Amino acid sequence: MDDEIEFLKTLTRPGANIEQEVSLDEEQKRKATDKREALKEAKRSLPIYKFRDALLQAIADHQVLIIEGETGSGKTTQIPQYLYEAGYCNGGKRIGCTQPRRVAAMSVAARVSQEMSVRLGSEVGYSIRFEDCTSEHTIIKYMTDGMLLREFLTEPDLGSYSVMIIDEAHERTLHTDILFGLVKDVARFRSDLKLLISSATLDAEKFATFFDDAPVFRIPGRRYPVDIYYTKAPEADYIEAAIISILQIHVTQPPGDILVFLTGQEEIETANELLMERTRKLGSKIRELIILPIYSSLPSDMQAKIFAPTPPGARKVVLATNIAETSLTIDGIIYVIDTGFCKQKFYSARSGVESLIVVPISQAAADQRAGRAGRVAAGKCFRLYTSHAYHTELDPQPIPEIQRTNLGNVVLLLKSLGIDDLLHFDYMDPPPHDALIMALEQLYALGALNHKGELTKMGRQMAEFPCNPQLSKMILASDKYKCSGDIITIASMLSVNNAIFYRPKDKLIHADTARKSFSHIAGDHIMLLNVYNQWAESDFSSHWCYEQFIQYRTMKRARDIRDQFVGLLDRVEIDLVNNPHDHVNIRKAITAGFFYHTARFTGDGYKTVKQKHTIYPHPNSCLSEALPKWVIYHELVYTTKEFMRQIIEIESKWLLEVAPHYYKEKEIEYTTEKVSRNKGKSRAELEPSEGV
Repeated sequence: MDDEIEFLKTLTRPGANIEQEVSLDEEQKRKATDKREALKEAKRSLPIYKFRDALLQAIADHQVLIIEGETGSGKTTQIPQYLYEAGYCNGGKRIGCTQPRRVAAMSVAARVSQEMSVRLGSEVGYSIRFEDCTSEHTIIKYMTDGMLLREFLTEPDLGSYSVMIIDEAHERTLHTDILFGLVKDVARFRSDLKLLISSATLDAEKFATFFDDAPVFRIPGRRYPVDIYYTKAPEADYIEAAIISILQIHVTQPPGDILVFLTGQEEIETANELLMERTRKLGSKIRELIILPIYSSLPSDMQAKIFAPTPPGARKVVLATNIAETSLTIDGIIYVIDTGFCKQKFYSARSGVESLIVVPISQAAADQRAGRAGRVAAGKCFRLYTSHAYHTELDPQPIPEIQRTNLGNVVLLLKSLGIDDLLHFDYMDPPPHDALIMALEQLYALGALNHKGELTKMGRQMAEFPCNPQLSKMILASDKYKCSGDIITIASMLSVNNAIFYRPKDKLIHADTARKSFSHIAGDHIMLLNVYNQWAESDFSSHWCYEQFIQYRTMKRARDIRDQFVGLLDRVEIDLVNNPHDHVNIRKAITAGFFYHTARFTGDGYKTVKQKHTIYPHPNSCLSEALPKWVIYHELVYTTKEFMRQIIEIESKWLLEVAPHYYKEKEIEYTTEKVSRNKGKSRAELEPSEGV
């Protein structure tokens, strides 16, 4: 080990309730060889088990109950089962439980179906965007908070549920915050509905106050002491620091698995490759290190690997996003490495720009991360920042998502639920005034609202699609341009994030060549269409994906999403028409949805048309070298600078065709001087005209 990081131990977080742990002596362990027995034993050993009767009594006595239980206390998996056993599913009623993250909804539902010895998708199921794994027999249903919001459209009184649990409420996602206002209202006129708000942190009082001073039921977790170490000096590169720390722990510390918090998929993949490289170099000098990533777009069978027990003599290292902070409990973790950062969406209503930015976490999140180390035995948490930074640079609580995100989607949903007075909706923390106004303006420009702010027919149709308003407008516009089949293909490829191509370190050139073979002069959306269509021509072959360096599982997910879109087109009465070679009409349909995201070339990067915000094409884009005069981008990502992801070339006159109420001719017409000879010209200007 050449590199080492110097850590300073500052304090030990005390343990709690350790002596109450149910000890299994050897005799009992042998009896528990039967898997079902083992599951029962595991259920009994959870901290919540001792509170079962008191909890059921409290639920019977109160309509709304705030449950504060530490991560790992068993509240998410056990409470729905206790309610089922207590008869809350009689009369054909269901128990619902919302999760902010889809990985959690899937893994928790799988665990509960195992514990109840039923098939996943029958009595116990889950529902996440673009994937419904439930049936008419489902009595315990886990779902993402966004899916419950959509259920309000068809069942505003949640009539089929006897109990609704809003879990992980402390995460304060946009959808959870909107749900608070809606379920509070439903509970007032449905006295038979039990409402449980469950949180893992200590701000339960805030929830209690919001829900008309509801009582709080506390479930103490089981915690072992955790030693907290800070770095002596700030670390410049936290990924490198994390890798050095992993190897340092692996070589110097006793057995126990490691959990590392990084900010997102790209970082996790980078760390994964670097770590594999280093362990390969060290070879047999070190014991086996099993590296397992976990992030939301990872396929579910890969996600399940993190829960598998570590083989004897080896050590497991889990590279995770903040999903492992509270949503998932991974057994065997003794060491936590906390980089101190996470990715958050920030939206500036003034510039109309939404970007994903890596930001320092809050103190509450840092404490949650440290707590993950003390689940099975005394643990250690290595923070890759100084003690001074923790106390002076981290906010005590995270900023609720509703105060830093684009509200277009939510405003459209609330409008379609008949909630018109958005300023006086019952928010726990109200969103910024200008973000609401901006969302209303955008929906008006997209044609979803009329000048009085009422939902139009187009708006009702847009609300049918479980995606953002721009994407749904693009799909609806495809009817006019006779390319609905191609547009839903593009929409489904855009919906699977950016995990389509992969670049193994040892085959970079091959991977980049394969990627280039799909690229198209009109831009990235057409490239995505090419990828999907060629995959379809290969009869959806996994071997074809392997040869082209394309993630087969991502493509399968895109196909599932596309199938859903086909069903939704039917609901809004749009015929499925494929016209893959008519790039002009396909690009016009995209422009009809995303005209807000227009930028023009200025000689040094691009500027957004309205706000004159400077942005750059992403290096991975087909158009990163061509630099056409006018482009439309799908999203902005801020890394070293503000990059446009997924861009296509458009002609400025299309803006006047699809959004005459938004763009005026003079904004479109003025041209920039001093641009190098070919860059910044539209393709039509570059192609020789006939007869020359």
